[in-house]
Amino acid sequence: MVNGGRLNHILGSLKILHSVKQMIWDQIKAEVLLRIEEEKSLKDYFQLLILSQVDILSSVASILASKLQTDALKTSKIKELLLEALQSNTKIIKEIEQDLLFFKNEDPACHHLSTPLLFYKGFLGLACYRASHALWINNRKTLALFFQNRASEVLGIDIHPAAKIAGGIMIDHATGVVIGETCTIESKVSIFQGVTLGGKGNESGGKRHPSILEGASIFASSTILGDILVGKNAVVAAGSLVLKSVQENETVAGIPARRVRGLRQNKAEWDPGDSSL
Repeated sequence: MVNGGRLNHILGSLKILHSVKQMIWDQIKAEVLLRIEEEKSLKDYFQLLILSQVDILSSVASILASKLQTDALKTSKIKELLLEALQSNTKIIKEIEQDLLFFKNEDPACHHLSTPLLFYKGFLGLACYRASHALWINNRKTLALFFQNRASEVLGIDIHPAAKIAGGIMIDHATGVVIGETCTIESKVSIFQGVTLGGKGNESGGKRHPSILEGASIFASSTILGDILVGKNAVVAAGSLVLKSVQENETVAGIPARRVRGLRQNKAEWDPGDSSL
């Protein structure tokens, strides 16, 4: 566990600029210095992927490249391609910072900003999507699909590069998550393992996938299909099959999902495994 007193001491010794961006990056580096003290066997790993990098984007590109490299396309080339994509839109670094902060605030197992960056494939899969989305909208669709495919193979998360996903998203655990081409997701949305945001399979062209509004929570192994809406602060219980729109602040559960009655809407007080149906 990273010691809070030592962390404050190291932060005080670093030059911190008056920008959230620099403060987040300095905090990550300070945490990594403490991780090295804690586990010296990982010093070279942390040095290569964090401490030797100039900013978060460079570090994200380095970490992803180390995981996505293939025999035919080596780490250095993949990093170059990812970094070019991540730097192509000034919004991306803000979105990645928002993702980091949302993970830390929403996941009770995440105590440090460096944890998602180093160890969470949900965060890394989302970061890879952000690079592939930038490539997609810049008409580099073949490379975008390459990164989608590699993220699916390596990280177990499959996000179409054309999907539209705001900053400040948590995809927890990430294994088996599928997000379709015309899906849109607003900020402060939590998505858990095994979730599918898909089409119905009998549609072509146009909007075919769900829209998830701000603050919604979609629990594990839920499937949401078609051009439907999951409203602001709505909750989809684990294992649900959602075929119709979910209203704002509504909780749904079951196969097919229907509105849960008699439960408080405050998700902090609600057990997602208890549908009360």
